[in-house]
Amino acid sequence: MRKFGLSLLIAVLGFTAMAQEKQDTSYWKKGGMISISFSQTSLTNWSGGGDNAISTNGQFNLFANYNKGKNSWENKMNLEYGLIKQGDDGVRKSIDKIEYNTKYGYKNGGNWFYTALLDFKTQFAKGYNYGDVEDVKISNFLAPAYLNLSIGMDYKPSEVFSAYISPITSKMTIVNDDDLSDLGAFGVDPGDSFRGEFGAFSKLSLNKDIMENVNLQSTLDLFTNYSENFGNIDVTWEVMINMKINSFLTATVNTSLVYDDDVDYFNEDGINKGPRVQFKEIIGVGLAYKF
Repeated sequence: MRKFGLSLLIAVLGFTAMAQEKQDTSYWKKGGMISISFSQTSLTNWSGGGDNAISTNGQFNLFANYNKGKNSWENKMNLEYGLIKQGDDGVRKSIDKIEYNTKYGYKNGGNWFYTALLDFKTQFAKGYNYGDVEDVKISNFLAPAYLNLSIGMDYKPSEVFSAYISPITSKMTIVNDDDLSDLGAFGVDPGDSFRGEFGAFSKLSLNKDIMENVNLQSTLDLFTNYSENFGNIDVTWEVMINMKINSFLTATVNTSLVYDDDVDYFNEDGINKGPRVQFKEIIGVGLAYKF
């Protein structure tokens, strides 16, 4: 697992260097965004009830895309982390994401590309299910982590939309936390820290300015395992609407919908309720800088 962490670090550093390094602008298109948003609720003798609350979210997004002749290489890294404090509760994380995606394609004519894709997702810090008596750890750095390696065809009719279809995909689930792996969390066998699956994968991506100063980004990932419960589809759907107010102020709406039948939901009493649709929404106003 240390070798895996080292390989990931090298890949991220290499990607960052590539994004910063001067390239032939006729072939490369690169950039990114750094943003931070805040929200606060303060109540004094408020008859309607409620709690004081303060939260902050930070995002760091990079992309570097290369196009020359029949060759296309797209790279994207998204980092997000947020904290919230409400009432007498301690500081808790509200959002936590590390995502890296690289996709190489060779055009075979028309709008189709022979394509290889690597997709990696995890989070920075521990996550908890907060209960009245005890807080239960439910996630950690590299617990889980998801690594997809696949080859297939990518349909790109324009710069704003692509549809990637792969019948040959290896999905790897990593649980690099002894407490969670001993419980068999995220579909691994109890005591194991790794699970491999082979199946079909599809990724639909949209990045479009829907009106002046309003950008919509949407990514839908679908995966089904050939050998276990074929036809049960793991879904990850992320949508972000970015509204530019002026050169530095922005408003964002960020939603995530996840379903994985290997991931069980435990309520506050620790009772296993089985797989559930997971949904998250964050609305924020803050500072942003594009480069």
